[in-house]
Amino acid sequence: MNGLFIEFRDPLFGIIIFFSLIFVIAIFSYWWGRFKRKEESTYLERFLDVFTTVPTEQELKKLMHSHAISEESALIMAQTYQQNGDYEKCIEIYLILLELQKNPVDKKETLYLLGKTYFKAGFLERAQEIFLQILQRFPRTPKALHYLLIIYEKMHQFDKALEVLEPLDELGIDHTKDRVYLQCIAIIRSPSYGVNEKAERLLALYQEHHLLSYLIFEYLFRFTPELAWKNLDFGEAHRMVDLLWNAREAEANLDIISSNSYLRELYSAKGLELMAYESSTFEFDVLIKLNIADQSGATLQFDYLCGECKQIYPFSFQRCPNCHSIDSVVTEILLTKDHLEENHSLQ
Repeated sequence: MNGLFIEFRDPLFGIIIFFSLIFVIAIFSYWWGRFKRKEESTYLERFLDVFTTVPTEQELKKLMHSHAISEESALIMAQTYQQNGDYEKCIEIYLILLELQKNPVDKKETLYLLGKTYFKAGFLERAQEIFLQILQRFPRTPKALHYLLIIYEKMHQFDKALEVLEPLDELGIDHTKDRVYLQCIAIIRSPSYGVNEKAERLLALYQEHHLLSYLIFEYLFRFTPELAWKNLDFGEAHRMVDLLWNAREAEANLDIISSNSYLRELYSAKGLELMAYESSTFEFDVLIKLNIADQSGATLQFDYLCGECKQIYPFSFQRCPNCHSIDSVVTEILLTKDHLEENHSLQ
């Protein structure tokens, strides 16, 4: 019988104990892994239920106060609601987070996100209050100052918007474009100036800074076309191609047009007068060839690209609606059917 037992001093005994421990650890790790996966799956299902069934404010509070949803998950959920246009739920989540957060830095970031949401939802006064609240405790916050500037601009409080630029200057941030832009908008909207005085002030700003050519010449071509042609910057003609194309033909200055190759091609394509027989711009070249062949049925339309964020819009803009950059519009030419000709053929 003694041969059936292995003494503890035998090396074989140690090997058996070693492999037994490995087996026990492996079994424990397996079942622990299954338990954690089940727990994570339950958490994920509970988290996804928040999206499939829109929770009430009380349900959101209960979930977040019980820590069933982590702060990071709550922020992701808020961003999802915002992307879907459900600003009300997004705002609710940020307000609950502010109740739970104790760290001032975390509160600052949540307040900023709340202010952005109010801004996107169109609640400008509430957004203004939030950003002012941030700046009271954290005055060196450029992104809050930036949104406050845009809010004042949208509310046509241009004096306050210009005041916001002072702390930005102190932070060493160059906001020359914002300053010139606000000055231009203030001039255009001012009831104190007449049309000619506005045009002269806008031209003076352009000659000083060489910024906002589209904004300034859009006003000039609309109200003082003679002054616009006289001061036209040929280097900016590509950006203002839609303004030049849509300018009234009766007010076009042929002497100025004939002195520049791009303008000759543009107005030959338009059919004002044949001053060029070809163009390096494909759309102009097609229209010139059609005019030479005495054919019609095509014209130009325009899309507007933001040079910063690359978003495309069917309308021109001075400040990009998406990234809020100024003077970033890039005019893109599109060849299209002439709807006037098409309608005329149906009569």
